[in-house]
Amino acid sequence: MRGWWQEISGLVLPAACGGCGAARTPLCGECADALYGSVARRARPVPEPAGLPVVHAAAPYADAVRAVLLAHKERGALGLAGPLGVALAGAVRLSVDFAARSPGPLLLVPVPSARRAVRARGHDAARRIALAAAGELRRTGTEARVLPVLRQCREVADQAGLTARQRVANLAGALVVAAGGGRLLEGGRAVLVDDLMTTGASLAEAARALRAACGPRFTGLAQPSAAVVAVPPLSFETNRN
Repeated sequence: MRGWWQEISGLVLPAACGGCGAARTPLCGECADALYGSVARRARPVPEPAGLPVVHAAAPYADAVRAVLLAHKERGALGLAGPLGVALAGAVRLSVDFAARSPGPLLLVPVPSARRAVRARGHDAARRIALAAAGELRRTGTEARVLPVLRQCREVADQAGLTARQRVANLAGALVVAAGGGRLLEGGRAVLVDDLMTTGASLAEAARALRAACGPRFTGLAQPSAAVVAVPPLSFETNRN
């Protein structure tokens, strides 16, 4: 019911910019420029967890970008999934360009949120943004689809307040690929996607789960790339490398 109400209210209630609160627009030009007006760049958390794939991010997690992400994720501003998807698509493109190209479509694999978080929010933010990103990639000529094959196989603690080392321990072995997911991944280029990377623990665990499920048969998945909308400013590199 909550998800249905969010969808309807986004159509009938007065809009305000998710970044700065400006009236009569879900995202003003200035905040849109902060979100996807610059080229995506490589992101590396410190310390970097073992097994973290190469990650590219669209923007630093600060100011308007932070406000837009929180408005979508925590306050149900579902109309912001479109702009966030545009930003994520830019990071996906660079992630694929950075990695060795292989034939087949782009397979965007969202990192799943905890089930209780999805229930509380009424929607799965990362999956919704991934769907918007896939649509943007197709619109600009890149074959892409979302493949939500990752599942949490056990309960994990709330990550808020945990150190980088504690987050790695909290998520170790927490994700699996759903039965039959390995076959669905065959022949494509897997890109792990999420809205936000902080310590990188979630992406490292997601990459481990993909490798465990697919093994050496799918060379394109041996080192999956990753793309996110935002990272903390200190993890956002200034050079495109």
